[in-house]
Amino acid sequence: MDISCIILAGGKSLRLGHDKVLEKVGNRSLIELVISRIDSFSKDIIIVTAEERTFAPLAGHPKIKMASDIFPGKGSLGGIYTGLVISDSFYNLVLAADMPFLNEPLLRYMLEVSDDFDFVLPRINEFFEPLHAVYSKNCVAPIESMLKQGRNTIIELFDFVKVRFVEAEEVDRFDPQRLSFFNINTKEDLELARKIARGAIE
Repeated sequence: MDISCIILAGGKSLRLGHDKVLEKVGNRSLIELVISRIDSFSKDIIIVTAEERTFAPLAGHPKIKMASDIFPGKGSLGGIYTGLVISDSFYNLVLAADMPFLNEPLLRYMLEVSDDFDFVLPRINEFFEPLHAVYSKNCVAPIESMLKQGRNTIIELFDFVKVRFVEAEEVDRFDPQRLSFFNINTKEDLELARKIARGAIE
């Protein structure tokens, strides 16, 4: 499939107190870990930030395009919109930049089941994972309409496009510990991620 990946790196990291995506887990930054999991099957990697910036460790990477929000201040939905507008691919994998334990087989599975759908995302019990999801270009117009109406909640998109939920039992085939969805918000999260990466916690 002709796939691009959109990485959302525009968060303000308020709880951590500084830009978290450059924090290291093991010997690589969070954003480098995300890129490493999708580089082999992504045509382009679009990194969306809240304002123009560069990440020095990524300079020279042939697939990476940097983009700043078209609709500033609209949160994750605004970042998704920006990435989808810029992307040349019909299907796009959208990921948060602070997920160090992405599972490549699970991501590939989600892409495989995306045919005939516009929004493919995990659903674990009553929780959705819209920043670990596949979006088609058909999402652009409804997201733009939502943003212009001041509606910034991603799950409201369910009402306007064809949605495919990846249920818990599907996720568990590939990632029974569900570490794919572990993200970094606090110093405690960061330390726990480093312990997991060292194998100190199973």
